[in-house]
Amino acid sequence: MTSQTATTNRRKLVVESSVTDKKKARGKVKGTIIGPIIALVIFLSLWQSIPVVFDIKPFILPKPTDVLQAAIDDWHLLWPAIQITVTESIIGFVISAIVGVGISILLASSRILEVSLYPYAVILQTIPVVAIAPIIVIWFGSGFNSIVIISFLIGFFPVVSNTLMGLNSVDKNMGDLFTLYNASKWQTMWKLRIPAAMPYMMSGLKISCTLAIVGAITGEFIAGIGGGRGGLGYAITVAAVQLKTPYLFACAITGAIFGIGFYLLVSSASRFMLKSWHESAMKVEK
Repeated sequence: MTSQTATTNRRKLVVESSVTDKKKARGKVKGTIIGPIIALVIFLSLWQSIPVVFDIKPFILPKPTDVLQAAIDDWHLLWPAIQITVTESIIGFVISAIVGVGISILLASSRILEVSLYPYAVILQTIPVVAIAPIIVIWFGSGFNSIVIISFLIGFFPVVSNTLMGLNSVDKNMGDLFTLYNASKWQTMWKLRIPAAMPYMMSGLKISCTLAIVGAITGEFIAGIGGGRGGLGYAITVAAVQLKTPYLFACAITGAIFGIGFYLLVSSASRFMLKSWHESAMKVEK
């Protein structure tokens, strides 16, 4: 009888603990969702009321309702621009990820190459894109190709710098262990250094995905073309010239929404890859 009672009590404790954990998880989810929603409602309320109270004209500061109406009225222009910018950003990001990781592995495999070439990657990053863009347009012409290259150049350096830092930050004891077992340089790279650099690599990709969008929109300011083939950057330029401020806001907000979605997508991929073994992703899961 005593053992049965003890078993029952244990089961009750397990059930109560499980219920408590579920309540805590729900509380965390509600906190992370409700807080931003409240902040957004307050911000939109202030934005809606300020132009009304101070009698600010829509071409100076449009209300959120004006922006929404402009997006609806000019949806036939906005949607093709979104598609073009999204395509350019994704292609630029993918190229920067592949080339950036590949170059990082190459530099990390040779100290001479790293010392010789990495400073030029830094120099390339410090040159303003508005200075490089006209040269790219001269070489590759206006339009899609030049914009993708500009997007790639802006998103390239964070991938290289973060991945290279991860490849060079391998635990010394693990490196000594691979040396003890006579592992070759490439075996150490593929089985130790690259897996250890994954958190750094994913951090670089999360930065790069947002910069790729900035690069695409910036490239469209300089190398964009019209005729139904202009992205959000070109649409913003035209809206500014025509003083269509509500539509300008609609284009900018659309770009921001796409950037947030792109970042969340890459972050989800990062958590999926790291959640089973890396502490940073495991804490997020908890």
